[in-house]
Amino acid sequence: MKSVTNNLILVFLLVAFWGSSQVSSDKLIKEQSRLENKIADTKMLLKKTQNNKSASLDELKVIENQINYREQLLKNYDNQIRGAELKIEQKSKQIKEYEAKVRRLKDQYKKLILYAYKNRNKYGKMMFIFAAESYQEAIKRNNYLKRVAEIQENQFIVIQQHQELITEEIGAIEKEKKLKLSVISDKKKERLAIEEDRVRQEKIYQEFKQEEEQILAKLRQDEKDRQVLRNRIASAIQREIAEAEAKRKAEEAALAKKSATTTTTAKETTTASTPTFEATKEEAALGKSFEVNRGKLPWPVDKGTITENFGNNPHPTLKNVTTNNRGIDISAPKNSQVRAVFEGKVTSVLNIPGAGKVVIIKHGNYRTVYSNLQDTYVVAGQKVSTKKVIGSLLSKSGQNMSVVHFEVHQVSGSNVTCLNPSLWVSH
Repeated sequence: MKSVTNNLILVFLLVAFWGSSQVSSDKLIKEQSRLENKIADTKMLLKKTQNNKSASLDELKVIENQINYREQLLKNYDNQIRGAELKIEQKSKQIKEYEAKVRRLKDQYKKLILYAYKNRNKYGKMMFIFAAESYQEAIKRNNYLKRVAEIQENQFIVIQQHQELITEEIGAIEKEKKLKLSVISDKKKERLAIEEDRVRQEKIYQEFKQEEEQILAKLRQDEKDRQVLRNRIASAIQREIAEAEAKRKAEEAALAKKSATTTTTAKETTTASTPTFEATKEEAALGKSFEVNRGKLPWPVDKGTITENFGNNPHPTLKNVTTNNRGIDISAPKNSQVRAVFEGKVTSVLNIPGAGKVVIIKHGNYRTVYSNLQDTYVVAGQKVSTKKVIGSLLSKSGQNMSVVHFEVHQVSGSNVTCLNPSLWVSH
């Protein structure tokens, strides 16, 4: 009986192990799907650039992103192939173990059947029991015969279970072999695609290498435009903070005055408590909700790829040249619609030379900033919901791509901190 129990435990552990392996495989397939979606977006953007009059740095960055995604996909394929090989090896070993166990179980079962056959006469069983020297001994002999019958039945069940497991494992091996062959085929296609991307990348790179002076001049102008944008955004947020503080103080003074008047009328001396405002509670709740959704916010555009990250970014063609970004730049299809990443209230709509129009949305003690808009569909003071379209992107002359500049700020008193938007939007 103990042997049967141990066999059943072994079966359970093997099933649990297979379940754990399946979870790991599912994660790889989920990651594969995510990367394939990213590649689909970059392919779509690059297809649109085929009709451009001239290449752009954004196109070069999109190609670089596509190569990176494809290389990540190759690593994913390698992991899937290794996982499939490991599963095939493990399952082949398990089949051999099952077959050895089945042989032993069948041998044991054969002995039990022979024993049962030799003692098939019911009178023989009764005589075995009645031949006992005492009543207690007769009970023990009867229980013994019952246990023999149970062991015989359980032995048959275990043999059956192991044979079913062998059949399942053989089917799983065939499935893993097919998956492995399919992944190897996809891997070959991706390698070829990477080579094609690198050829296109090198061609554009060489074109820009011949225009370094013009690129440097444009880079200086872009940096001036960025500084203007930073100053205008900072001024707008500080002005909004100052207005909110002035309003709070005015409401506090009005409430204190009303409290003093009530006290005089009642001829009582009271101590005014610190006033609280419902709006402040709402904003605090909204800010908390914004924090909870960190890493899960939607992108400010439906489709696109990040072509400049938060912080320092090396220039794609100029050596030892970096740019500093207080947000992220997302390349998207020409004139794409821009949407709010979270519910909130529009505090500013600005028009900035070199950066198009800018929308700032308040989410409690957080602000999101959307720049490089051609048209805006919202006004200051308007409440917006998550994914509400707030404007459309500017397009560069002769280009079929647009770029949205997106920032996230945290306000604490009069201090404003720029945060990395990549950590807030979902990937």
